[in-house]
Amino acid sequence: MAGNMGSDSIVRFENVGLRYGLGPEALQDLTFALPEGSFHFLTGESGAGKSSLLKMMYLALKPTRGTVTLFGRDVMALERATLPALRRQIGVVFQEFRLLPHLSAFDNVALPLRVAGVREAEVARNVTELLAWVGLKDQMKARPPTLSGGQQQRISIARAVIGRPKLLLADEPTGNVDDRLAMRLMHLFEELNRLGTTVVVAPHSSAIARAKSNHEHAGASA
Repeated sequence: MAGNMGSDSIVRFENVGLRYGLGPEALQDLTFALPEGSFHFLTGESGAGKSSLLKMMYLALKPTRGTVTLFGRDVMALERATLPALRRQIGVVFQEFRLLPHLSAFDNVALPLRVAGVREAEVARNVTELLAWVGLKDQMKARPPTLSGGQQQRISIARAVIGRPKLLLADEPTGNVDDRLAMRLMHLFEELNRLGTTVVVAPHSSAIARAKSNHEHAGASA
C-alpha cells in the first residue's frame, strides 16, 4: 500500500514503528501516504499487523516512533479535546462489530447522525434507506443479540458509512457473510469512494481484492 507523499494525502505515515510493551517492534519503518479519495486493500498473512495499522489510523493506538498525520494534523500533537471531532470523520468497521446490544438495529446505525445533530426526519430517511440496501429492512427494530453474525456485520457496516466519513477503515468487513453479499457490500464501499471517501479495506480473503481488480480491468477494456 503506497501513495504520493504530497500535501493532499489524507493519511501519512513517516518512519513509523509500533511496539507492544518491551517486546520487538510489531511494525517498523512504515512510510506511505494515502491520497484523498483513493481506495486501498491492506493484505498480508494473519499476524502481520494489519489490525494494528488500522488502529493507528483511527487513533486507537499511538505509534512508538515516527509521525502519523491524519487530515493534515500530527496525531501526536493533538489535544484530547479535539479527538472526538476528528474521529467523527472516520468510519470504522470492526471485526467484532461493537454494536450496542440494548439498541435496535435502526438506533445503532442512527447513532453517528444523532451525535452529529442531524434532524430526526433526515436520520429516519437515511437509516431506513441504508438498512434496506444491506438487506435488513425487516430487522430494523431487532436488537443485535437476536441477529446472526452476518446481520450484525451488516449493521456495523451501515453504521460506519451512514455519515459519509472522509476516511473509511474496514477490518475483515465481509468475513461473516456469503460471497454474494460480500460483493454487494464491497460495491457499497466503492460507491462511497466515488463520493470522495478514502477507503482502506483489510479483506478476510485475497479473493475479494482480486475480484475488485478484475472488475476494474474488465471495465477499462470494455
